[in-house]
Amino acid sequence: MSDALEKAEAAAREAAVDTAAVQIALAAVELAKVAAAQQQPAAPACEHHHKKGRSAGEWLGIACAVCVGGVGVAFASLALAILGGVAAIVVLVLRDMWRDMQRKGR
Repeated sequence: MSDALEKAEAAAREAAVDTAAVQIALAAVELAKVAAAQQQPAAPACEHHHKKGRSAGEWLGIACAVCVGGVGVAFASLALAILGGVAAIVVLVLRDMWRDMQRKGR
């Protein structure tokens, strides 16, 4: 009977040790869960949707459009300057012709 009693006591001790080991393991798992939760980034505070930025191709297209527009404005300015010069020459010639007609008419 003492043999059975000793076996029961050994089993009880082993169960107590196993219970403590299980409790330590569970505590370690909980600690790992808490550490993982703290490492995750917080959700953004705003709830609106952010617009995606422009790609490099879009910026290149915008730059080309601005360059072409700038060249167009330069040519238009040059054309206006030439037109103004021609108009001034025509006015001077017509004024000179008018004066000649007025002198010859007397």
